[in-house]
Amino acid sequence: MNIEAGASCICGLSTVYVNCCGRYLDMGQVPENAEELMRSRYSAYTLYRKDYLLETWHPETRPLSLELTSRQKWLNLSVKQHKQLSPKLALVEFIARYKIAGRAYRLHEISRFVFEKERWFYVDGDCVKKP
Repeated sequence: MNIEAGASCICGLSTVYVNCCGRYLDMGQVPENAEELMRSRYSAYTLYRKDYLLETWHPETRPLSLELTSRQKWLNLSVKQHKQLSPKLALVEFIARYKIAGRAYRLHEISRFVFEKERWFYVDGDCVKKP
């Protein structure tokens, strides 16, 4: 998937992709906080960038490999909250919507992030069930 020049970012912000998640995925910059990392990871999923996803996953919880399927079409991301619990620990609650074979799904997760070696890493998350 190619991003058109001047297109809004995939992560849902109205910022142009190259000035938003493109800085991290394509230009090697490091997200300054857990929310920026979460948004860039969502963009990486939509672009099938498993290299970036594995690189930003904490080594203690990172899978050995990651399979991404083109059958899954990501539709949108909504970040509900970003909590900085300490200088090295943060939570991000989000809802990501996607379709597989025309059927709609939603992933509602509270993700944990840690700051180590001068950068943020995704650790893991808990799915939030609908009441």
